[in-house]
Amino acid sequence: MRPLLYGAAAGAAGTTALNIVSYADMAFRGRAASNTPEVTLRRLAEKLHVRIPGEGATLENRVAGLAPMTGFAAGLGMGVALAVARSAGWRPSTAVQYTAASIGALIGTNGPMTVLGVTDPRTWAASDWVSDVVPHLAYAWVTVGVLDGLDR
Repeated sequence: MRPLLYGAAAGAAGTTALNIVSYADMAFRGRAASNTPEVTLRRLAEKLHVRIPGEGATLENRVAGLAPMTGFAAGLGMGVALAVARSAGWRPSTAVQYTAASIGALIGTNGPMTVLGVTDPRTWAASDWVSDVVPHLAYAWVTVGVLDGLDR
């Protein structure tokens, strides 16, 4: 049970770091928030034949509330995966753990969006990649750091 709790805590801390870096980037560059989480949620619900209840503003607000939770799920899930792997004896270098956490979180968030046709990373500009990768690096740094601290 401990790896699950430690992983969730580390993933939550990492997700908070990712969000802080993302929002700081938006404030610094004056860029708009991405609507891809909302579009992804709608497409996923469509594919699964699940109706998101509500109409008009109620539906829009519900989607706006639910969509970010997909990112939280990916962040916490990656934290749990790292903690479980560590408890099973996986002990690579810190750099490998940072890489695994970054790539895992990138796939966890961008994978569904790509599969559902919401975005195509092959068409992204360099600034799009920076806006996506840098927060995920912050996620990895904090997530691995928290797991290291909890393991001590």
